[in-house]
This record gives sequence, C-alpha cells and structure tokens, in this order.
Amino acid sequence: MDPVVILILVAAIVAVFLVASTVRIVPQARRYNIERFGRYRRTLQPGLNLVLPVADRINTKLDVREQVYSSDPRPVITEDNLVVNIDTVLYYQITDPRAAAYEVADYLQAIDQLTVTTLRNVIGSMDLEETLTSREEINSRLRAVLDDATGKWGIRVNRVEIKAIDPPATIKEAMEKQMRAERDKRAAILHAEGERQAKILTAEGTKQKDILEAQGTQQAMILRADGEAKAVELVFQAVHRNNADAKVLAYKYLETLPHLAGSDNNTFWVIPGELTEAIRTVTSAFGDQSTAKPAQPEQETPTTAADTPGQLQIPQLAAASAISLDAATATDEAEKQAAAAVSDAKAEAEAAKSPQATQRGRASGE
Repeated sequence: MDPVVILILVAAIVAVFLVASTVRIVPQARRYNIERFGRYRRTLQPGLNLVLPVADRINTKLDVREQVYSSDPRPVITEDNLVVNIDTVLYYQITDPRAAAYEVADYLQAIDQLTVTTLRNVIGSMDLEETLTSREEINSRLRAVLDDATGKWGIRVNRVEIKAIDPPATIKEAMEKQMRAERDKRAAILHAEGERQAKILTAEGTKQKDILEAQGTQQAMILRADGEAKAVELVFQAVHRNNADAKVLAYKYLETLPHLAGSDNNTFWVIPGELTEAIRTVTSAFGDQSTAKPAQPEQETPTTAADTPGQLQIPQLAAASAISLDAATATDEAEKQAAAAVSDAKAEAEAAKSPQATQRGRASGE
C-alpha cells in the first residue's frame, strides 16, 4: 500500500478521535464536573458542550433531581432509658455539583451519620410516650440540623421523615394492654352514657304520655259534664214548659230507684224518705178515684240532709229521672223493676183500705 494513503487514513482516524473527545453531550438534570490537568475547570450544563481534548476530562457525573435515601434502623435511647429502633427517610437535592464533589468525600454516608447523631440527641431529650406522639417535632428538628450542616456540601435537605419507631417487645405488650384497657374504659363510658340517654328519653316519653292521657281524661270529663249539664237543663226546661204534675214526677222517681242500686260497687243503699209518699201518689193515680179516699200522710219526723243522706229533693229527683230516662227505656230489666214497684205500691194501698171496709160492715150490722 502506498505510504501516503496510510498517512491519510491515520490522520483521518486521529481527527475523528479528536472531534469525539471535544464534543460532550450532557443529559437533562445531570451535571458533569470537568478537570483540566487534574484541577477543577468548570461544570457542564445539559446539552452540547465542547472541551479541550486530552487536557480536559470528566471527574464526576451528578444527578441534580430530588432523591430519596432510606437509612437502616438504628438503636436510640430515650430519656426514660428505653432502647427503640428508629429508621428515617431523607429527601435531598444537589444544588452545587462542585461542592458535592469536592467538599465531602461521600455525601450519602455523611448525611446518614449526621442523621443518626442528630436523632440520638433529639430522642434523648424525650420519653417514650413523647417520642411516639411527637413525630412532627422530631422531623422539623432533624431537618433544621441537617439543612444547616449540608448547606456547605452543596446539598439541600427538603424533608426528613420518621418511617418507624420500634420499642422493645415487653414495652409493646404493655402498650397493647394499656390501649386495650383504655378502649374498654371508653366502651364502658359510652355504654353507660347510652343507657343514661335511653332512660332519660324513656322517662320523658312516659311523662309526655301521662300528661297527654291526663289532659285527654280532663277534656273527656269536661265534655261529659257539659253534656250532662245541658241534658239536665233541657229536662228542667221540658218539665217547666209542660207543667208536669206530682204523679209523673213520682213515677219517674220510682223508675229511677233501681238504677241507684244497680252499680256493682254499691254495697249499702239508703232508701230515701220520699219513697212512701211516691208510692202513695202512684197508688192514688192508678186506684179507684170514686171510692178511694185521699191517703192521709203519715206524720214523719222532720229530717235534714245530714240525717238522711239518700234523700233527694224534687228538682234533684227530676234531674236524676231525666238523666236515666234514656237508659231506662233502653233496658227491659229497669222497666220490670219499675212495674214490680208499682204493683207493690197497689198492694200496700189495698191493704190500707181493708180496715176501713171492715169497720163500715160492722156499723151497718149493728
């Protein structure tokens, strides 16, 4: 082969290598640190970049996106001398690629160790119960310390989260018992409160029921009394308008007497003092008016309302008769009792006449 051709090929290959070494393409969200003869020169930005061949080289390639770092569980002693295992999750982002590459040898290990030491300082000032209930406070204190320490490394700590807090097995068992007792206590309180509310509502319902029943009974009694008063008033008006005589009143009086003793609760019944007078009146009404002589009223001892509690005056008798008139006409038993009373009155009247007839017979014989 011709030596000239060989030289041209070698020159072409060298030219291609130099061009390839000069051009550097950096992806998005990446940063490349360039060193020239072992000294930091500059940081390449995303896109097409030109470097000096052979003299410039890429030292570190860094990702500037936010990244997540999860640490292993680490034992930490609380203020009340209990050992708990705590693991954290760290969210960080590289803000200065040069500082991240040259200010610290391994920034992840540095952040991990700094997190552990800071966490032990924070947890050491809290007891177990406060540790379990103060995660937000622990996170904020950790973030403040880490952000201040990692700033010179070109790293910004965005968030620090406590992923898990594992107390010893004996402490877990005691906590479970405590939580179970607390739940039982709340359940008992809620049950008692429910029973209390139920009894209150039941009592209020019973109270309202009794009030409504009493009001209903009151209204019924008032209406019944109004009806009876109107009935008595109508009877009195009818009696005065029709000018009823003593015979009608006496008959109604005898008709009402069975109803006075008709109640099941009556165990004692006082015969009124007007019974004899009423029987005589009825007897004179149904007897022979031509032969019968007016019956001489017996001399009765004046009595007062207090002496004869069963005695009724004529207006009261008329009212009672009018009230029971409808019931007497609707009940056959009451009519039978009234007829029996009239028959007994007639028999008594005939017996009263017989001595007078005997005396007249003796007088005519002599």
